[in-house]
Amino acid sequence: MQHSGKIVLALSALVLSLSAQAETITIGYQTGVDPSKVPQANGTYQKEIGQPLDWRRFDSGPGVVAALVSGAIQIGDLGSSPFAAAASRGAPLVAFLVADQIQSSEALVVRNGSGIKSYADLKGKTLATPFVSTSHFSLLGALKHWGIPEKEVNIVNLQPLEIAAAWRRGDIDGAFVWSPALSEIKKSGTVLTDAAQVGQWGHPTFEVWVARKDFAEKHPEVLKKFAAVTLGSFDEYRQHPEKWAQDSTYATETAKLTGVTPADVAGLIAGNRYPNAQAQVSPEFLGGGTAKATADTAAFLFQQKRIPSVLTDYSPYVSSRFIPSSAP
Repeated sequence: MQHSGKIVLALSALVLSLSAQAETITIGYQTGVDPSKVPQANGTYQKEIGQPLDWRRFDSGPGVVAALVSGAIQIGDLGSSPFAAAASRGAPLVAFLVADQIQSSEALVVRNGSGIKSYADLKGKTLATPFVSTSHFSLLGALKHWGIPEKEVNIVNLQPLEIAAAWRRGDIDGAFVWSPALSEIKKSGTVLTDAAQVGQWGHPTFEVWVARKDFAEKHPEVLKKFAAVTLGSFDEYRQHPEKWAQDSTYATETAKLTGVTPADVAGLIAGNRYPNAQAQVSPEFLGGGTAKATADTAAFLFQQKRIPSVLTDYSPYVSSRFIPSSAP
C-alpha cells in the first residue's frame, strides 16, 4: 500500500509538472514594424519557449502597462515614455531586452492644406498623439527645441486608429505617431520632423520588452529564450534585409500583424536600430544606458507634469541577465 501511495504521489507530481509546463504565457505587443514580428507570426517563439503563447495586440503603451500591472499579461512591449512613467509609479516590471532605438518609424506629419510650412506655423494648430507614448514625448521634445510653449498648440490625446480617422475628417492639422497610422497620414501630409531628429536634440526614444518581476524571477529561462529568438530576428535582418522586400513572405506576415501594407514594411523596418546581444549588455543599453535614458525621460515627464514624482535610481527596473551569451 505504501508503494501504491508513492506511485500516486509521483503521478500527481508529474501531472502538476506537465500542467505547469503547458501554462499559457500571455504577451502584449504593439503595431510597430520590426524584425521580431516574423518569429511571432510563424510560431518560432512558441516552438523555442515550448509553452503556448497568447499574443494580444495593444494600440499604445499605457494599455500594456495596465495589463502587466493587473497580471492579465506577463510580457509586454513598451516604449521608453510609458516605461519611465510606469517605473516612476513603482510598477512591478523589469526591462530585459531593448527592442529598438526609434528613429524615422515615428514622425510628426502635418496635413497638406493645413497652412503649416515650418515649425513656426504650429502655433494655434491642433496636433494629435497618444498621451504618455514615445511619440508624445518626442512631440513635446520637438516643441521645447523649437521654443514653442505647449499651451500655444492644441495637443489632443488620440490613439493611432483615432488619429487616422480624425485625419481623414480634417479634424487635426498634424500628428506625431507610428504605423500603421503614420503610413496612412503620410499619403496626404508632410513630415516635419521624426524621432531620430528629436533624439539628436536630446530626447531619444526607444522600446523595451518588459516582464512582470514575479514572472521574471520564476521563469528566467522563458525570458532568455524569448530574447534569443528576438535577437536572432535582428541578426537575420542585418544580414538579409532583402527578405523583408515588398513581395516577400516576411513582409506579408509582418503586415498582417501590424496593419500596414506589405509595400510599406521595408521602409518602416529600416526606421529603427536593433541592438545585437553585445550592444544589449553594453553600457549603452542594459549595462547602464537604458536606466539613465529612462531617468532622463522620467525627469522630462515630471517637468511636463505627466507623472507625480521621479525615482533616484531606475536600474532596478532594467536587467541584462536575460540576454543569452550565445545570441547573435
